[in-house]
Amino acid sequence: MAWENAVLSENQNDVEAGLAEQVAYEAGIRPRATAESTSSALFSTVSSRGRQAMKGKGVSDGFEEIIGARGALREVVALVRTVAPTDSTALIEGETGTGKELIAHAIHEHSTRRDRSFVKLNCAAIPLGLLESELFGHERGAFTGAVTRKIGRFEGANRGTLFLDEVGDIPPELQPKLLRVLQDGEFERLGSTQTQRANVRLVAATNKDLAKLVAQNQFRSDLYYRLNVFPIRVPPLRHRSGDIPLLVTHFVRIYSERINKHITRIPMEVMEAVIGHSWPGNVRELQNFIERSVILTNGNTLRLPVGGLEQSAENDSPEPITLEEAERHHIRKTLEQARWVVGGPRGAALRLGLKRSTLYWRMQKLGIFKANQIVEDTILSVRR
Repeated sequence: MAWENAVLSENQNDVEAGLAEQVAYEAGIRPRATAESTSSALFSTVSSRGRQAMKGKGVSDGFEEIIGARGALREVVALVRTVAPTDSTALIEGETGTGKELIAHAIHEHSTRRDRSFVKLNCAAIPLGLLESELFGHERGAFTGAVTRKIGRFEGANRGTLFLDEVGDIPPELQPKLLRVLQDGEFERLGSTQTQRANVRLVAATNKDLAKLVAQNQFRSDLYYRLNVFPIRVPPLRHRSGDIPLLVTHFVRIYSERINKHITRIPMEVMEAVIGHSWPGNVRELQNFIERSVILTNGNTLRLPVGGLEQSAENDSPEPITLEEAERHHIRKTLEQARWVVGGPRGAALRLGLKRSTLYWRMQKLGIFKANQIVEDTILSVRR
């Protein structure tokens, strides 16, 4: 099976046909004049009902254009569908670079507030002394430099959705005020005694373990419980390696068009090397790596930077975080050493001391696939 036209067609039927017609395992990419962000690598479009999609494609209130055929991401979409129509607070958890902002935006776009404002704020990017003003606003003269009244993000998001990214970085002295506005919808601008009201749906995100911060008295337990009404865990890229070929093809197409290159093939060894990497920076790291690869490629065949993945791997955590990750890493390495031969005297099953059927079962459970198997599974997923 091949990767030609895997994510370039305008509908899923074309994707299926493009995959099924190929027999050589090399990718052919046809550029398309669109540029999408890291978040859009998880979903190619999240269209708002009542608004026109780009290039007049119409509107969509579903997730039919997901770039990611594996179950973990589908579970996230199912949770988004469930919580979006409500006004409940959602807490999106996941590592850096997994696309938490896109999930937040999808919740807004599938809610009853979709025609109102979607306001976002990265709490870690605002200096401590200015965060209160950013959230709640300030009056003229409230502090040095406050020459005019400023409306905060809560007022700006009134009747809409407020997305607070890196909510775990909110300092302890601001947490009671945030708790109050979440519970009662009331707050005061900095330098004012007049109470303001805001009808806001809050979606928060963090890459930290808030429960652990609560245990360490670094985060208020009552605020944590108020935020954790509906938790959504976005899986890291290493747990959905089956999505990597689609993402690679997607990014190659985007950056080839941006810099006016015509890259038409992705060799098998390149794709397998990318799939085998752990990607601690997740989709964002993969996107940046593919951009660099496209820039350095001469000709129509994608080439990886010399030592690029090896250098990146040096920055990986020396030990997997969980026992499951350790098992996944060990089985994958053994399969690579056995050239992905499972049975027989030189197969990976014998090296691991397992029956062949047991190893197949463990591979399926842990999401370990060789690139050509991922293609076949993707076709089956499209047909469903």
